[in-house]
Amino acid sequence: MVLQNQVALVTGGARGIGKGVASRLAAEGADLVLVDIDAATAGQTAAALGGPGRHIGLACDVSNAEQVSSVVDQVIDKYGRLDILINNAGITRDNLIMRMKPEDWDLVLRVNLTGSFNFIRAVSRQMMKQRSGRIVNVSSVVGLMGNAGQANYSASKAGLIGLTKSAAKEFASRGICVNAVAPGFIETEMTANLPEEVKAGWNKNIPLGRCGQIADVAAAIFFLAGPDSSYLTGQVIQVDGGMVM
Repeated sequence: MVLQNQVALVTGGARGIGKGVASRLAAEGADLVLVDIDAATAGQTAAALGGPGRHIGLACDVSNAEQVSSVVDQVIDKYGRLDILINNAGITRDNLIMRMKPEDWDLVLRVNLTGSFNFIRAVSRQMMKQRSGRIVNVSSVVGLMGNAGQANYSASKAGLIGLTKSAAKEFASRGICVNAVAPGFIETEMTANLPEEVKAGWNKNIPLGRCGQIADVAAAIFFLAGPDSSYLTGQVIQVDGGMVM
């Protein structure tokens, strides 16, 4: 229970990696605020974490700075503090560059990159006041190596790494650590329905020979959010089975 009496906010927390991260942080004692575009699912996920009244789900379009500021204000009003921010919300709109619609480029950058900036900006005042905080941004290995058909997604995740390093330098003197994780191929609801031959193709490029699990990503994020990472900031931890070395 090393996170007892700490408040953690997870964007995109209703399902997938965000839900897994929320479960791990709650198990370690944190009070959770799950932010998602789907208010109903966020509320259900928060309720399933147990501890009546401790965990809440809030609706928010992360690309909307006013909504983000309102959510952070609600968190401070309810809990009086905010210790951990996990920027996990993200979307894809895959296509080849020559076929990609400008609106799909803009949307992915707004949600994946601007959304993270909005939350970092909104929580920074409270964390600086506390002179402590942990911010973990969920990037991707494609932000390091690129991927055909994902120019918008890759650009957003690469931008997130630059944002991580810049924020780390700005906030370090106030005791706030800012890091990122870069997951590789992770088994989620979205990938579960892919053909086995596609998964086998992925595994050929992974030295450990298997896709990752949500729990693998959650464990890395918990480490960066917890007390054992107090001397790490501006780092990118790749959770990819050795795919990108």
